[in-house]
Amino acid sequence: MSRVTTFIIFLACLVLSQGQVQPGQCAFYEECGRNPSIGESLIPPIVPCLSYTPARALNGNHYLRLKAVCPMLDRGENKTFACCSINQLKSLEISLTLSKAVLIRCPSCADNFAHLHCINTCSPNQTQTVNVTETRNVTHLGKEVEVVVGYQAYLSTTFAEGSFKSCQKVRIPATGGFAISTMCGRYGAKLCTAQRWYDFQGDSSNGLAPLDIDFKLIQPGDMAGVPKGIIPYNGRTLGCNETTPTGGEVCSCQDCQETCPPMPPPPIPAGPFRLMGTDGFLVISILLLCLLLIAFLLYLMVSCWVNAKEKQDEEGWKGKMSAKDQNGNTVTQPLIDPSEVSCTDKNSLAAQEFLGSLFQSWGTLMASHPLKVLLAAAIVVAIFATGLMHIELTTDPVQLWSAPNSRARKEKDFHDKYFDPFFRTNQLILTAPGRKGHIYDSLLFGRQNFSGILDKDLLTQLLALQTKIQNIEFWSEDLNRTASLKDVCFAPLNPSNSSLTDCAVNSLLQYFQNSLVNLNAKVNMTELGVTKEVDWRDHFIYCVNSPLSFKDITDLGMSCMADYGAPVFPFLAVGGYENDDFADAEALILTFSLNNYGRDDPRFNVALQWEQIFLNIVQDYQRDPSNNFTFAYMAERSLEDEINRTTSEDIPIFMISYLVIFIYIAVALGEYSSCKRILVDSKFLVGLGGILVVGCSVLASMGFYAWIGIPSSLIILQVVPFLVLAVGADNIFIFVLEHQRDMRRPGESREMQIGRVLGNVAPSMLLCSLSESICFFLGALSTMPAVKSFALYAALAVLMDFLLQMTAFVALLSLDARRQDDNRCELACCVSVGTRRPTKPNEGLLLPLMRKYYAPVLLHSVTRIVVMVVFVILFCCSIFLMFHVKVGLDQELAMPQDSYMLEYFKYLYKYFEVGIPTYFVTTKGFNFTSAAGMDAVCSSVGCNQFSLSQKIQYATEYPELSYLAVPANSWVDDFIDWLNPGSKCCRLYTLGPNVGNFCPANESAWLCGRKCISAPANGVVRPTVAQFNRFLPDFLGNRPDLQCPKGGLGAYDKAVVRDENGEIIATRFMAYHTSLTNSQEFTAALEKARELAHNITMGMRQVPGTSPDFEVFPYTMTYAFYEQYLTIVPEGLFNISLCLLPTFVVCCLLLGMDLRSGLLNLFTIIMITVDTVGVMTLWGIDYNAVALINLVTAVGISVEFVSHLTRSFALSIQLTHVERAKEATANMGSAVFAGVAMTNLPGIIVLAFAKAQLIQIFFFRLNLIITLLGMAHGLIFLPVLLSYFGPGVNKAVLLKLQQSKEKARQETESSRNFHSHSNGHHNPGYEHGEKPDLTVANHSTDATEPSAIPAEETQEVEAITDF
Repeated sequence: MSRVTTFIIFLACLVLSQGQVQPGQCAFYEECGRNPSIGESLIPPIVPCLSYTPARALNGNHYLRLKAVCPMLDRGENKTFACCSINQLKSLEISLTLSKAVLIRCPSCADNFAHLHCINTCSPNQTQTVNVTETRNVTHLGKEVEVVVGYQAYLSTTFAEGSFKSCQKVRIPATGGFAISTMCGRYGAKLCTAQRWYDFQGDSSNGLAPLDIDFKLIQPGDMAGVPKGIIPYNGRTLGCNETTPTGGEVCSCQDCQETCPPMPPPPIPAGPFRLMGTDGFLVISILLLCLLLIAFLLYLMVSCWVNAKEKQDEEGWKGKMSAKDQNGNTVTQPLIDPSEVSCTDKNSLAAQEFLGSLFQSWGTLMASHPLKVLLAAAIVVAIFATGLMHIELTTDPVQLWSAPNSRARKEKDFHDKYFDPFFRTNQLILTAPGRKGHIYDSLLFGRQNFSGILDKDLLTQLLALQTKIQNIEFWSEDLNRTASLKDVCFAPLNPSNSSLTDCAVNSLLQYFQNSLVNLNAKVNMTELGVTKEVDWRDHFIYCVNSPLSFKDITDLGMSCMADYGAPVFPFLAVGGYENDDFADAEALILTFSLNNYGRDDPRFNVALQWEQIFLNIVQDYQRDPSNNFTFAYMAERSLEDEINRTTSEDIPIFMISYLVIFIYIAVALGEYSSCKRILVDSKFLVGLGGILVVGCSVLASMGFYAWIGIPSSLIILQVVPFLVLAVGADNIFIFVLEHQRDMRRPGESREMQIGRVLGNVAPSMLLCSLSESICFFLGALSTMPAVKSFALYAALAVLMDFLLQMTAFVALLSLDARRQDDNRCELACCVSVGTRRPTKPNEGLLLPLMRKYYAPVLLHSVTRIVVMVVFVILFCCSIFLMFHVKVGLDQELAMPQDSYMLEYFKYLYKYFEVGIPTYFVTTKGFNFTSAAGMDAVCSSVGCNQFSLSQKIQYATEYPELSYLAVPANSWVDDFIDWLNPGSKCCRLYTLGPNVGNFCPANESAWLCGRKCISAPANGVVRPTVAQFNRFLPDFLGNRPDLQCPKGGLGAYDKAVVRDENGEIIATRFMAYHTSLTNSQEFTAALEKARELAHNITMGMRQVPGTSPDFEVFPYTMTYAFYEQYLTIVPEGLFNISLCLLPTFVVCCLLLGMDLRSGLLNLFTIIMITVDTVGVMTLWGIDYNAVALINLVTAVGISVEFVSHLTRSFALSIQLTHVERAKEATANMGSAVFAGVAMTNLPGIIVLAFAKAQLIQIFFFRLNLIITLLGMAHGLIFLPVLLSYFGPGVNKAVLLKLQQSKEKARQETESSRNFHSHSNGHHNPGYEHGEKPDLTVANHSTDATEPSAIPAEETQEVEAITDF
């Protein structure tokens, strides 16, 4: 038996060797049926007959066919010899047509590709380049014939490398990838070489090659191993920058690097600002610090010299006016000449007298009719609050942070008007940490390292989970039937009548068409004499490197295409790999895409229901102990769900915060003079009334704006009450404490006393409230909707709070004072106590402490210097830090700390290799139908080198600068390729009922014998206007397949929008960003995309007939949110500057044009704001719109810390700056500390327990910074600053006091019915920092003792000293 076998082999070898290797000799000729060694194939594997015969001379149709298919072999009719029949030429043409569909963009590449296969099939010297290695006997047409099923093709490396190089960079516009990746098998575009390219073409297992071709690439001059007589083919190849012999143009720059014009690299972004080789802002900050410290030192030296000189002159005026204080000490005060009084001092006194008198009358009126006032206030608030029935709460981030007239919103509206919104993404990212990988010794691909996640058992589990999710069914009230995935899924290739297998589900399992049978498939395969088993791993390696393949090269013979008909690119299936080593991936990615319906579409609710069930299944799976995955997940609804969840969960935190503040106010306002009077002297109801005033002001503000249609937001609900509470509590404390410290004057009623006290403090309250209200109204000029609405709500709330304090709270205090005078308990009004109210004013605990200890220590000469130096250093450091604050808001900060979305974001940034898609959208006004219009957009042969597609391609070459990773797809390019008569995509019916209509590529050739357009002489296909308009709809509706991969359905059917006249009014071209991981990268990507789009716009406007308002703009779903960060720095400076302006103007006006007080007030608030931003940098708080709202709030709260003290200092009549600063610190500082700092701090500290990171960072941290810095500057720095640079004493007040005293003295001397009280005038405030009391000679406990001064004169003097 063995002898017979040996003999047969010998005969076979003898037959094969009989062919003579000589010129003009064929090795095979004519077709002889199917290849018996190939089973299923994508195209029929027709093989030639073995035929060692002379080459045939061609003429007639045979010659014309050769000339059309292989023009490089044409030598003229009857002069052209070939070794291929007309049938072989037809088959070769069909085969080349498939390749030309992707290579025709580059004519020289297509020619070189055809050149190779024409030489192998038709060369007249076939035996010199081809060596038949394998034949089979088959029955053909009833006869047994010998056919060729394998041969060696010898090529010179010069020819092979030249041909490969011409095709290496040819792109597929629909995917942005390279055509070579579909023609190099497992190696893809990155690892493809000439040898690997040819190996794939000659591998019959790829489903396209009819037989096995072993390409031998021979170096020139190296004939070792080459059979005798064989001459490696070394024909001339065309460079991609060369025209073809048939007139084809050079390839475009996108497909051929050699044709690209010289392009300078993009400019490198400017580095950080530097001076003298170091951080420029650090240098500036140090120089500013030195300058300020030197200036302060010079000021101290000059002040010492001036003070020394003044001491010499002191004796000259010390005796001009003297008086005895309560200890008998002599105090002096200069006599004021009317000519010494400046206009500013006169204006200040007039303003204070006018405001004091006005508010005194108003307060008396309100206190006299408390019930009527409370009823009227309640009615007004109720009227405003009824608007809450119409309130709209904005939660959409786009509507919150992007102005309706902003560029991003306009672009989003344009995109959403003409195109479908982004589909809804539901995704799992799965890992298997700790699971060991394995080495797989593949027959075809060698040793491969498979990570632990790429395990068949895990893939089987994933398939079960994926199937369970795909099979979700539920009852839908909106559809009134059972709904499933197919009702809402994104089905790009069958959108109108989708089935489950049409739904876009992307995962690694799609390489196996979601089939467990395919995943388990195994087969023995022989390669190079070695037989091994191939399985899912071989198929996986092949598919991730060639995802567009319809058949792998293994004997498994499976497709790589997903079950819904589209390719699954590896970066959508696996993650966490390096250098395209997909088998070493650390994560599997499973994505379900749903259509994104409008909120008014009933299918929107169906999608929400499906997503909720999806989340339930995934969460249950995560809790399953048998689950072997560690994974993160999200649904499209997850962001909104988690934000709403954390909002509802944090409501109790805010309620507790308000409760703590309320308890503090109720306790702190009490007098507590005696244990027996605690229930009488407490201010529980007053505190509650103050809180209600704040609440009513917020309700009134929200109701009013709801009436007029300005929407609210969660930020308004969270921030505005805190802001108004800080303002309102401060005013409440100032008013109530002043009332408690005041003694009712003889003959003065309770209502008059309240009016007088209000006249004293209301101007200060007006100063702060008016400053803040105007500040916020001006802040409403912001372009950000959230900032604008916040400013409007806050402005009106602050104004309403002041008005309600001037009315309802005054009335409430009047009622409480009446109760307290009657010694009735607060919560039990019918119960009275016997202990009488003390006649001495109640200063409380804080005022004496600040007067006796804090103010003297703070304003000690050494302490003042230390304070100035420390705060100047802090200010300069904050300036440096301010220029290094990060701008942005990462989306994960919107999530609570326990949110599953945080884990998803971490997985997303770690494992995803590409970023989000971005569209370059064109508006109406460009003529795409003209040749010039197409040239300005496309990137194939004959296109403008600076076209839209080409410029995007240039940008992707520098991804680190442009943030673009994948070039844009181009419907224009694919439409041109689709029309190209070199492919079979666009044909017309020539038989049947549809004659003249478009014929799909999968129809038989005999039905469709006519091309849509004729071949142009230069190979540059450009349809006429009529052809463009006729065939564009056919292209957009043509489903891509193997015969015609250029069909536009799925890729472009939603990318082109035409009006009823057929004019294109909107198109889009999709590219991909690089992986973006934080706000700064998202913002930079937007900025670079806009720069690129503007450049494209300017170029396309040069095309004749283009409208001057035509525009190209980039769009992706994140742009509308991140656009704010392009302008938020100047926007913030503008808003804060507008807020600072009224604090200066109002302070100056209400203090009678006191510019110095206004400037010091302004400077301190600026310092608080700058220091706040500096500390934000240290504490990791980014600057964004939420932070901006809080900074605007900081200005308002800073006014409370600063303005009261500034006014108190400006109106003080103490002798020196230091004494006036002490008085202001003690009297007003104590109220500010109790009313602002201690009101805010307890409530802010409670917010530290909130779950939402936004609240923890931007409400707890930032408000804590604002309050602490405001307190430090208002109670430490400002008194010291005023003691150095504050305005002088108001001489108009001193003159008025001097005149009143003199008038009182004269009237006293002329009265004979009273004893002389010439030594009774005293001013205890000079010793203890109190207000001077020049009204009566002796304080008697008997209120009925006759006064030495008439009542009207007494009130006049007291009114002056009250300032």
